[in-house]
Amino acid sequence: MNKFLFKHIDNSGLIVFRIVFGLLCFLESVGAVFTGWVRRTLIEPEFTFSFIGFEWLQPLPGNWMYVYYIVMGIFGLLIMVGYKYRFSMFMFATMWTATYLMQKSSYNNHYYLLFILSYLMVFLPANRYASLDVKLNPTLKRISMPSWCKWIFVIQLFILYTYASIAKLYPDWLDTSVVALLMKGKASYPIIGELLQEKWIHYFIAYGGILFDGLIIPLLLFKPTRKYAFFASIFFHLFNSIVFQIGIFPYLSLAFSLFFFEPKTIKNIFLKKKEFYTANELKVPTYNKLLIGIFSVYFLIHIALPLRIHFFEDNVLWTEEGHRLSWRMMLRSKSGSARYTVIDEATNNAIPIKLDDYLTKKQQRSASTKPDFIWQFAQYLKQDFAKQGKSVKVYVRTYVRVNGKPSKQLIDPKVDLANEEWHHFKHHNWILPSK
Repeated sequence: MNKFLFKHIDNSGLIVFRIVFGLLCFLESVGAVFTGWVRRTLIEPEFTFSFIGFEWLQPLPGNWMYVYYIVMGIFGLLIMVGYKYRFSMFMFATMWTATYLMQKSSYNNHYYLLFILSYLMVFLPANRYASLDVKLNPTLKRISMPSWCKWIFVIQLFILYTYASIAKLYPDWLDTSVVALLMKGKASYPIIGELLQEKWIHYFIAYGGILFDGLIIPLLLFKPTRKYAFFASIFFHLFNSIVFQIGIFPYLSLAFSLFFFEPKTIKNIFLKKKEFYTANELKVPTYNKLLIGIFSVYFLIHIALPLRIHFFEDNVLWTEEGHRLSWRMMLRSKSGSARYTVIDEATNNAIPIKLDDYLTKKQQRSASTKPDFIWQFAQYLKQDFAKQGKSVKVYVRTYVRVNGKPSKQLIDPKVDLANEEWHHFKHHNWILPSK
């Protein structure tokens, strides 16, 4: 194990990855401002649906979230040029984590991946070459790194892609009905819109996605298939970028290829003036057992998190329990409608709630189809009426359609959600059965 993890290899891949990663962090942060994402998600809403337990994390008032994201972008640039690297990386990771946890209306697995990677990068020696840190302090310069710096990415990606592939192995994906629904929304795209409605394209996307996710890491690791897998990655990720418009993730995914190609190839393409490391020394640190222990716990957690869906009652597609942090990417189409009714306990009068008075259109979609959002909005209504001196009950009648199937009632309309507790590891009986 020591030989596998602590043998030194050339660090060209990590150095180039740091530069690309910093640039992508900058583009993600500044792009969120200029595309209006920050305004729509963090400034305009009356309140945000934070991760449950992190309600204390709220957007800054007024227009300060613009400043927040610009500062985060500056840290991205500092990561790219390698200035005060660990501090800059830690600050970006912390700021990204805060914005990730304070809202989940725009949750996706790519934000989760960036959250994970940002903290991993804090601990990696990614500033030991081609950085301002080295220019200011030449003693920092190194041309090698321990092998674990590469394998931590490879293992993380293997977990991610494996679970993404397995999650697609269910009837609605295999018969392409989910893909057809996803592509229906792309019909207006110029040039490719009509093509995306073709049935053979749906089968290509459905089964190509399963095969790509399941095989890409082994094929990149195996030298005879590496180039072919890389070209397949370019096609796959550019397709996702164009069709699904998912920000930096496709380009971040392509950047991971730096850890699969021979370091000498990376050096010759990107760092031509760099000396190539060939010594292959084994340098086992005194804290090797601690490091192996930390790695083991870290990866066990990431293996366990997606498995928790099997310990909840009913189907995760219906209940959403265990959906997040599980690499379940673009797997279902949900729509629904909800009617919230507030009952004044003092007078027993019913007060209908207009969602437009409280929520953005995007928030309304989640507050009509996802039980945790529904529960959180009920709690918000309870608190809002409490400010007016009223003690209330909140009842919800909602009908949800999953993957184009007939609508069914999601929440028990007889349960007062305002006085229900949330359980992170326990099924909620007020979610009606899917069958």
